[in-house]
Amino acid sequence: MFDLSRLQDWADLPFFSNDLTHIAEKIEPGFLPPPALTFAALERCQPRQTKVVILGQDPYHTPGKADGLAFSIPNEFGGRLDSLGNIFKEIEQDIGHTRSQTALADWADQGVLLLNTALTVPPGQPKAHAKLGWSNLVKQVLARLNDQPRAFIFWGAPAAAYANALDDHHLVVQSAHPSPLSAYRGFFGSRPFSKVNQWLIEQGQEPINWADP
Repeated sequence: MFDLSRLQDWADLPFFSNDLTHIAEKIEPGFLPPPALTFAALERCQPRQTKVVILGQDPYHTPGKADGLAFSIPNEFGGRLDSLGNIFKEIEQDIGHTRSQTALADWADQGVLLLNTALTVPPGQPKAHAKLGWSNLVKQVLARLNDQPRAFIFWGAPAAAYANALDDHHLVVQSAHPSPLSAYRGFFGSRPFSKVNQWLIEQGQEPINWADP
């Protein structure tokens, strides 16, 4: 079902030999994003290049909207932006830059791992795959990235639940999820983008260009 040939340095995580088969047996065809894109976040951002981790909840449940990178939407989608629209508003309020390109592959290419706490979802059924075992993958990814200081952005309670697994040499930014249902409960005004960039500069690293590439 899944093509794991592009995982590169992530391929040796125990999840792929111990857990993935069991998850595949529980999900029906037609899940989102499609199998070729399910692990796009890991494929696009290898451990050695990861500077920032943004952890969300589960993929968009509207067909054609999820592309395997958390919060990212194909530029040609043309529908409602929901969470991503609120992220764009916070970028403008936080750092004064605008973003219109909805595909976030350029963030991934700068070292931002855009991961969800569940990597699949059935169409029209948000959170339906939240308890299938994807948490084992998330735990292993974070453990792999715990080796050196990195910046972590946790949006929403499911993401924040993983914060305790990290050592204290990281930057951890937590807030409400940017979805229209919760963004006004603490996401707006949390200033994650400026906080991460300031920390990266202090670490002697290049800041992230959050605006259009």
